[in-house]
Amino acid sequence: MLTVGRNDTILFMNAAARHLVGDRLRSLDQLCPKLPLRSGAMNAITTRDGAQSCLMVELEGVAGRREVFLLPGIAAPEYQPDGWAFFDELPVPLLKLAATGEVQLSNRPARDLLGVDRCQNVRLGDLMEGLGRPITDWLGDAAAGRGTVHSEFMRVRRDDKEVFAQVSLNRVVEDGQAVLIAVLSDATKLKSLEAQFVQSQKMQAIGQLAGGVAHDFNNLLTAISGHCDLLLLRHDQGDGDYADLVQISQNANRAAALVSQLLAYSRKQTLRPEIMDLRDMLADLTHLLNRLVGEKVSLILRHDPVLARIRADKRQLEQVLMNLVVNARDAMPQGGEIRIVTENLVLDEPLRRGRAVVAPGRYVSVEVSDEGVGIAPDKLQKVFEPFYSTKRVGEGTGLGLSTAYGIVKQTGGFIFVESAPGQGARFQVLLPAHQDEAPPRSAPEPTPRIAGGRSDGVVLLVEDEAPVRAFASRALQMRGFTVLEAESAEDALELLAQKDLVVDVFVTDVVMPGLDGPTWVRQALRDRPGVHVVFMSGYAEETFSDSQAQIPNSVFLPKPFSLTELTDIVLRQMA
Repeated sequence: MLTVGRNDTILFMNAAARHLVGDRLRSLDQLCPKLPLRSGAMNAITTRDGAQSCLMVELEGVAGRREVFLLPGIAAPEYQPDGWAFFDELPVPLLKLAATGEVQLSNRPARDLLGVDRCQNVRLGDLMEGLGRPITDWLGDAAAGRGTVHSEFMRVRRDDKEVFAQVSLNRVVEDGQAVLIAVLSDATKLKSLEAQFVQSQKMQAIGQLAGGVAHDFNNLLTAISGHCDLLLLRHDQGDGDYADLVQISQNANRAAALVSQLLAYSRKQTLRPEIMDLRDMLADLTHLLNRLVGEKVSLILRHDPVLARIRADKRQLEQVLMNLVVNARDAMPQGGEIRIVTENLVLDEPLRRGRAVVAPGRYVSVEVSDEGVGIAPDKLQKVFEPFYSTKRVGEGTGLGLSTAYGIVKQTGGFIFVESAPGQGARFQVLLPAHQDEAPPRSAPEPTPRIAGGRSDGVVLLVEDEAPVRAFASRALQMRGFTVLEAESAEDALELLAQKDLVVDVFVTDVVMPGLDGPTWVRQALRDRPGVHVVFMSGYAEETFSDSQAQIPNSVFLPKPFSLTELTDIVLRQMA
């Protein structure tokens, strides 16, 4: 196909035309020495193999342009064509449209793209959608020659698969009436890449928003739960206010769990990975899972006998499996069967699932499948988005699957879903197999609370949030510590400028206006190398783990924390 402008200048040649001719030509006489060109007839043309006869069809476009189609290998007809007789032979998907939108002619490539056997007298709006404005207005502008851009991306109305087409309109005058030639190009791959990019940008933006909101909420929850702990210390269980304070504390903990889910989705939570066997983890979890699914649902587990170990956060992975099992249970209100299958998976080549590409290597696969109502195709792509739920209002937060997605991705794995209405759903989690053949390391035991110990030390507390600083200061003072407060890193360094001041432990927020926690601590340790450090933050430890690793005798305390957690960790740093 060629696009020819005024003075027979060749403005465009598609790849097939360049291959036939062997070069990018500048003018029509280089292709066809005997002008003018005879449309619908055999013309002598110059090709890479020499001169030959070729059937050529010329259609009038807009602004003095013409579309010229070369049909090598097609014999000339015995009758004189009118220029439209070869429409079906053209290799490019084409539609001839009336100005009102009815299809007057179509060729086979166009019908194949549209997924129909015939479309004559069918309106374009019945074949395509997604323009964003009435299709008749768009066609009317093109037929009247208004505007300059007559190319749009549209979705083809097909039931078998999703197809997008780029539609370019060219105005042609026939018998004094304006008709439109629509040139179609399959844009499915382009729109898929665009949708993948948009989805990635959206997920990243939501993740950043969730991480920021979670940080601010963790500060608020630290102050709420902390002051509630202080009040509980002054009330006995028989006191009338004690039950109300317990309710406040419990709901603050529930809010903290919700914030933890937001952090999981945004992949900014603190993970405690360990090497483990999924079979052992599921064996410990089976009792709880059976209680979750109830009596109407059967839970069936099947394991690979030589399952590889993985490196993951056990508590977070348990959360993933519980979320998947609960979703499967809710999809079967009348009861049914949930299967959990683990197996080794070795990929010799990249595995492509939707828009994700899994690199070759050894993986451990965990599948959770149900016999439920299934998920509609239009909802399947949204199930991992936060706050999206197919359940009725009040039956779910919309964070279960998004939390699972965040945890799996932060662990370095993949999660996929397959489903169809009435055929249940199958979720597959792929986690990298751990390559080290050393014996599995058990989860570290939590450090026991130190009931006694040195509690007469001096603590420098640096926190820009006044409510959090007030609670932490009171909690440490009640335990017997001397507390020096600073609302910024600069204030802390000014205090430490007093050479006779003795400080045993720095307790500091990580993210603050001005200097951040790790920066001011490194400066302070130049003159006081023996001081231990407690970093506290509403963000995940991973966000500054590299900085913390360079600071000796430092530990991390995630927000929100309780009175006991704060005093215990400071006592351990004193030891």
